[in-house]
Amino acid sequence: MNPIMDKAEAARLVVAARTRRGLTWAGIAEALGTPLVWTTAALLGQHPMSSEQAGAACALLGLDETVAESLQQQPSRGTDPALMADPTIYRFTEALSVYGPAIKELIHEEFGDGIMSAINFRVDVERRPDPDGDRVVVTFDGKFLDYRW
Repeated sequence: MNPIMDKAEAARLVVAARTRRGLTWAGIAEALGTPLVWTTAALLGQHPMSSEQAGAACALLGLDETVAESLQQQPSRGTDPALMADPTIYRFTEALSVYGPAIKELIHEEFGDGIMSAINFRVDVERRPDPDGDRVVVTFDGKFLDYRW
């Protein structure tokens, strides 16, 4: 019996298939009927997909059942340390390093003692035209969870 394909290898195959077929992440998400950022993260190995979702994604991408099987597995979430040096990812890290303490204070002031859930969570990425250069708008929308005894 062969082991289940590693999620990182499945992600590499997904990216290659998407590129070679000329598909966009948005087009894949639309075809699956799932949110764009969630779909992209799932296909990159950060969320498990249902059997139906994985099968539909693999059919669209021309990938076999070994990739679909991998896409259904629970991930080890997080970012490969090598990816942390990527300029886009590094800038998000930098922004949270600078603004994270202020955001935390503002959440506590507005909501009280608690956290923003990253499980009951939505994230959107949009492009907004601006005369000084297009803007990247990232919206984090997480449920507030009180710390209670």
